[in-house]
Amino acid sequence: MAYDVSPTARTLMVLELIQNRPGITAEQLGDKLCVSERAARRYVAILREADIPIESTRGPYGGYRVGRGLRLPPLMFSTTEALGLVMAVLEGPRGTADPVETALGKIIRVLPEPVARATDAVRRVSARGPDPGVRTPDPEITAALVSHSTEHRRITLQYRRHQSEFPMDVDPWAVVVRRGRWYLLCWSHTKDAQRVLRVDKITRVEPQPTTFTPPADLDALAMVEEHLAMGWKYPIEVEIDAPRDDTACWIPRSMGRLEPIDETHTRLLASTDEPTWYAAQLTAIQAPYRILASPELQSASHQLSQRLLAASTLA
Repeated sequence: MAYDVSPTARTLMVLELIQNRPGITAEQLGDKLCVSERAARRYVAILREADIPIESTRGPYGGYRVGRGLRLPPLMFSTTEALGLVMAVLEGPRGTADPVETALGKIIRVLPEPVARATDAVRRVSARGPDPGVRTPDPEITAALVSHSTEHRRITLQYRRHQSEFPMDVDPWAVVVRRGRWYLLCWSHTKDAQRVLRVDKITRVEPQPTTFTPPADLDALAMVEEHLAMGWKYPIEVEIDAPRDDTACWIPRSMGRLEPIDETHTRLLASTDEPTWYAAQLTAIQAPYRILASPELQSASHQLSQRLLAASTLA
């Protein structure tokens, strides 16, 4: 340990050592801090003067331990450590009443403001429940992306696709967690278009001096879910005889984009690689609807209707 460590820092180190190793002796504390046994006892006395209940036990198996009633000191996490903790918690499905979710909220509230802002930014745009086979991205890269998005700073990143990597200049609007997968919602200056990138495929992040202004009233999770519904093999267009707000109750955002035609009709635009699966999802719509595209979805819906009719036929 460096000799220029302040007495305050040594006192906090003593508390950390006692918390991590209940039963540690004054001699062992002194060895860890490179100070005398007498100095170690003095740091313990300082903790007690601060109303931290340090208990001691005499004898060959005695030592110091933290008693009951301790109020935790401020937590000291780096941004990477804090993001790693949030990433671990978000791996599984959580509800508002879940004790882990409550504990995470308490931790974020006592973190330093810059770290808390970055971690809470991810937590607020997280849809829980991971898909099988998800890959957790690198915590340092994730921390950098969240930090630059909250600071509204343009970045250059390296993105891996197939077996090659290529650079992109982007405005990182938000980092979004959806079903255990991490995405960067951004505006790509390289492509001059909105993009949703897999964070686990980003291999390097470099900040630029330029800042940006994100879209007003940005709903990052909604934009990511709508984006993920597009770009598949078979285009989808469905006309629904119901207002948009009603239709939104039946069709999740991940299934496509809803556009109002008029006050009583809505258009669903999307795409899919699995028409049979998509046809089954459309049966949740509690209003008449017409499939305008694609022929593959029309055929899958017809086959599904025949199966349902057959299943409902009385013997």
